Amino acid sequence: MVLKAVLFDFNGVIINDDSIHRELIDELLLSENLKPQGKECSRGFRRRNNDRTYISELLKLRGRFVEEKDLNKLVLKKSIGYTQRLDQLEALPIYAGVVEFIAGLHSSGYKLGLITSTIRSEVEFVLKRAEIDRYFETIVTGDEITHDKADLDGHLLAIDRLNKLHPDLNLLESECLSIENTFTGIQTAKQAGIQVVAIAHTYPFHMLQRQANWTIDYFPDLELDRVATSFEIIN
Repeated sequence: MVLKAVLFDFNGVIINDDSIHRELIDELLLSENLKPQGKECSRGFRRRNNDRTYISELLKLRGRFVEEKDLNKLVLKKSIGYTQRLDQLEALPIYAGVVEFIAGLHSSGYKLGLITSTIRSEVEFVLKRAEIDRYFETIVTGDEITHDKADLDGHLLAIDRLNKLHPDLNLLESECLSIENTFTGIQTAKQAGIQVVAIAHTYPFHMLQRQANWTIDYFPDLELDRVATSFEIIN
């Protein structure tokens, strides 16, 4: 067994945009004359769900039930606000070392994929502006996954697409490495049979270390050669 592909989460791994999402959703709620997010909606809950599910649940908690067409408008409004907010920034809140790390993986011949509950338009905007869009051969977004991030479909779909793009790759789940920043992400990848590197962008190192195969504080800390060697040893 060898390491052939690396799969990335997006929010909290590539870009530090949690505060932006929270502000935009609060603005959306206020525009609907509803109270903003409170303790009942934790960061973990938001990151487990795509915007459609999350906004819908927030509205229900406030006694508001909307039709699909109205929910679509709210999701679109929030998405437009996201790209506009980022467009106003001189520099994207990309995590230190991530661009170089991704470029290095690509240069080393690894296949790269991205799985996220974020909608495609937001993901593509960030990847293109950060000039790393060309490195990812497959992107699975919240537009495509009917369930939340805890569903295995996203990881398995990414692997299936890589195999279709490269018929001779014969990629197995056990030949992939997933980079995650949350407990849900770690559990999902492991349930799919994928080993995990947890990066301590969102939760403390010692908490993630208990669940992931490897844990790092920053991307430059990851000794990829050592990780790749462990795949061969396991075989």
